[in-house]
Amino acid sequence: MNDIKQILHELHDNNITVEEAYLKLKEKPFEDIGYAKVDLHRKLRQGVSEVIYGAGKTPEQIAGIINVMREHNQNAILITRLSREAYEELKRMGCDIEYHADARAGISGTVPTPEGKKAIIVATGGTSDIPVAEEAALTAEVLGNRVSRLYDVGVAGLHRMLSHIDEIMNASVIIAVAGMEGALASVLGGLADCPVIAVPTSIGYGASFGGLSALLAMLNSCASGVTVVNIDNGFGAGYFASMINKIRTEGESN
Repeated sequence: MNDIKQILHELHDNNITVEEAYLKLKEKPFEDIGYAKVDLHRKLRQGVSEVIYGAGKTPEQIAGIINVMREHNQNAILITRLSREAYEELKRMGCDIEYHADARAGISGTVPTPEGKKAIIVATGGTSDIPVAEEAALTAEVLGNRVSRLYDVGVAGLHRMLSHIDEIMNASVIIAVAGMEGALASVLGGLADCPVIAVPTSIGYGASFGGLSALLAMLNSCASGVTVVNIDNGFGAGYFASMINKIRTEGESN
């Protein structure tokens, strides 16, 4: 339940006065800490609290943002693109953070229990795509989703993917992470009856142009129901997959 609904329930149950409810709703929508304006109303607007993008921020800045979020009752804080060096410094500063090296991400707080029976599948073409896939998977898990990982199931050995056909057919949404020619998304899009989110990665030889070849191949997929995020954008894919999964889960419960 988001904060506004909680306030309205408290008002309805006469646990707070109209004046107290008005004061809570008037609280400033962000907190300015000089180097950052922490968005405190993100969850009210979008259903998901702000996520910290770690690259380019100092450990001191990350710690300051985490402290503000903690003060405003954010239970699970995701820090993406967090280097191990920054993580080690944050630990020395006393920050409660769990580091996920494959995803290059940190989590401060407790990951929520997954909601619903449906799962988000995160599939990779190869092992080299796992860092981007883990960023997607971890993002989806922090947002309260059940995640199933199918790694190294690319089209160079199609039988590897087909051995998981039952999982693919029962997925709520699939994230296809691949570099090289990016064919994985088209194959999955031709097999599954759910949305497929394609994530091109910068993995590949010279003519892959740092993921541009995979990006263009995925954009030109002949499979219906495939959408594409930016190169190496595991976070964006995990976030979008969570939105789709929550809608489908709510539809099942109605």
